[in-house]
Amino acid sequence: MKKNNRVYGVAGIRSIMANWNADFSGRPKHTSKNEIYGSDKAFKYPMKAAWVNQGENVLYIKSFKDEKGKFQPCTLKERYEFLFEPLAKESDKVLGNLFNAIDVMNFGATFAEGTQSFSITGAVQVGQGFNLYKGTKIEVQDILSPFRNSSKDDAEATSLGTKTVVDRAHYCYPFTVNPNSYDCYVGLAKDFEGYTEEAYEKFKVAALNSATAFATNSKYGCDNEYSIFVEMKAGSNYTLPDLAQLISLQYENSQCELNLERLNSLLNTAISQEIDKIEVYYDPYQLKLKGLEHEKAQYFNIYSREVI
Repeated sequence: MKKNNRVYGVAGIRSIMANWNADFSGRPKHTSKNEIYGSDKAFKYPMKAAWVNQGENVLYIKSFKDEKGKFQPCTLKERYEFLFEPLAKESDKVLGNLFNAIDVMNFGATFAEGTQSFSITGAVQVGQGFNLYKGTKIEVQDILSPFRNSSKDDAEATSLGTKTVVDRAHYCYPFTVNPNSYDCYVGLAKDFEGYTEEAYEKFKVAALNSATAFATNSKYGCDNEYSIFVEMKAGSNYTLPDLAQLISLQYENSQCELNLERLNSLLNTAISQEIDKIEVYYDPYQLKLKGLEHEKAQYFNIYSREVI
């Protein structure tokens, strides 16, 4: 069923002695003003990995092929043909297949292979996730390898390496869901009806647990901390700003507290009449919410999904 209402929200990622999103030097990504942040790609990748594990079609994710006994990354065309069929000359077939990939259905795609060229603006747009905690410190750990460096003939001892993590960081990602983004494609691909409720629900679930589930070496300690979904009424033309700019975080007596007072002020204006519901999922064991008081707000345990 086609989704017919906009959604605005934020999703929080907690990183404890981990590295949520590193730059090419291995340090956490940061701006020229040394503000730590995570890219939208870092937010989306665990979602894609979770969808792959669930058996969904995911186009934009690294995969490999065996090329004469050597593993090599697949090209975009090879990945497309692995998931679907040989690349057709008919654009409606290719477009239909693209929208059958859950990552394309949510995040859009740039696809230029053969005679086919599509630039699809995603229904779901995710911003940069800035660290809300001002006391973050970067820790560098020395790691001893069990092997000596084989590229050095005179190496007599095992080599050393490093691992860089933050002691504690709290990334806040803003996102919007605009189902009307795909209206221009309805009728161009067979059986395509636009952005669906099913696709939104899959995004929503991934926004609640994919970071926690993605426990690699550098990301063990990175967990989904909270997600807030503000769903507008069907047909509402009201638009909301980047909600992450209205949220702050601090520690009070060793208790992590998410301050939603400015967000609350916005949602309790005339905009309130245009809101269908507000769903707040959070970790009640390590996070305290402050300041959000709205008649349409519901609170849930982010792990169990039970009402709080």
